[in-house]
Amino acid sequence: MNTSEWSEWWERLPAGIRAQVDGYVLQDAMLPAVRAVLAAGRAQGLGLNDAQHVVHDRYLHHGERVARTPDSPLDEDSLTALATGLPGRVVAIEAIWDGDTVHDWFVILLAHTADPEGEHPLATIYRGTAERHLGEERTARAPGHPSAEAATHAGRALATRLSVPFHFASPDTPDEEARWEG
Repeated sequence: MNTSEWSEWWERLPAGIRAQVDGYVLQDAMLPAVRAVLAAGRAQGLGLNDAQHVVHDRYLHHGERVARTPDSPLDEDSLTALATGLPGRVVAIEAIWDGDTVHDWFVILLAHTADPEGEHPLATIYRGTAERHLGEERTARAPGHPSAEAATHAGRALATRLSVPFHFASPDTPDEEARWEG
């Protein structure tokens, strides 16, 4: 399908669904928007991939009006403030892979604590977040996934500052099962 066909799908949707989808898009709620387009268009033959393209076109249509979800902070001071405010003593920093149909692969930076024992998310590093953090020049030179590079850079700096180990079991290949065995 091409852009004009996605526009045709958009025009075929009932006005109420179009208003709902635009509301989701303006709130940067991509998954509910795709779900609404898919549910309303499925009986007419619209598939998931096409629904994603229809919603993507709505993001382009609305442009700067979309209230984008803010990036997680990756600077050392912000991560330190988040980690030191956790209940318990931070004993390690870990980066793990995750993924979904909206963001593809991304990395979550976690703090492991003792007394009480726990695992606490500090930052979610999507590709766009990583590219903005690393800068375009650095992203273009890096051979791996930008999220992994940004997580490694921020995670090591935080771990060094807190005098704890940093772990990233699979920095070169997305693997949701690869975890620290600490």
